[in-house]
Amino acid sequence: MASKPMTPGALKKAFKARQFPSLLLLYGEERFFLEETLEKLLQLVVPSESRDFNYNLFHGKTARGAEIYDTARTFPVFSTLRLVVVRDAQLLPAAELDQLLPYLQDPVAETVLVLTADKVDGRRKFYQQFKKRGSLVEFKKYYENQIPTFVRDRAELSGVAFAEGAMALFCRRVGSNLQEIAGELDKLATYLGERTLVDVDDVRAIVSDMRIDSVFELTDAIGRQNSSRALSLLNRLLADGTAPLVVLAMMARHFRQMWKARYLLDQGVGKKEVARGVGINPYFLDGLMQQVHAFPASRYQGIFEQLLEVDLALKSSGAHASALLEGLVLGICRRDHSA
Repeated sequence: MASKPMTPGALKKAFKARQFPSLLLLYGEERFFLEETLEKLLQLVVPSESRDFNYNLFHGKTARGAEIYDTARTFPVFSTLRLVVVRDAQLLPAAELDQLLPYLQDPVAETVLVLTADKVDGRRKFYQQFKKRGSLVEFKKYYENQIPTFVRDRAELSGVAFAEGAMALFCRRVGSNLQEIAGELDKLATYLGERTLVDVDDVRAIVSDMRIDSVFELTDAIGRQNSSRALSLLNRLLADGTAPLVVLAMMARHFRQMWKARYLLDQGVGKKEVARGVGINPYFLDGLMQQVHAFPASRYQGIFEQLLEVDLALKSSGAHASALLEGLVLGICRRDHSA
């Protein structure tokens, strides 16, 4: 009978109860939680003083199935459990994985065999058997609208809370890489010292990546037809080392969000549904909506055509990148804003 996939939350509960699956596959796009889970498992299963004897690490690119099999069948030394980890199992050839099939039929109770992978090929016999006998835990990529919850929960672990404006600014600046977010939160906690509430000035002082903020301000200036400010913000982005294609991609993404919000508004959809449809957190909706109202629906086709034109030019012509982007900004600013 096939075992049910285990959620990350259920695995956490099992760890707290000191219940460790003999066969465990950790996989998925969200490497941050996967690596954190693996590190927690190592701490719980193998005390640091016995790791030389009871912890074995293999890499899918170089490992041999027979060696993994023999190691997993070796009983622990002066400990109750042995931990055997195979990283990047998706790189193991099918022939090597098949060497482990007998082990799946009769795993050693004193061994915790853990495989990590970006994704699982369900067509392979090994994974079909693993699903029947082991525990699979998928770590799905976080969506942008899930980031504030992650930030809040992570901050609470450090005894820190965010003022509402500070949360919105922090999330806009840090992006969606959980590893980088965790690092910025650690820096913030250190900066606060004895204080426990993060305000806007704290975020401005510590979180240095201004690109997302600048693109938001850039589109706002364009929407107000303030070409001098828009050009100033564009040049700041380029001077800070942001690649022209990255600037263009960020602008395109932002205008796509605005276009989708505009469409949903015209359908009479409520604000919560707009936030969900656009894929952003309600924290950011008010600022986005102000920009949306500056751009009638009739303008977006022309804007997307201009964005595409500049994208092709940046990739194929010898024209100066900053001149192309400046022309784009001025072109959008000068367009008639009538519906």
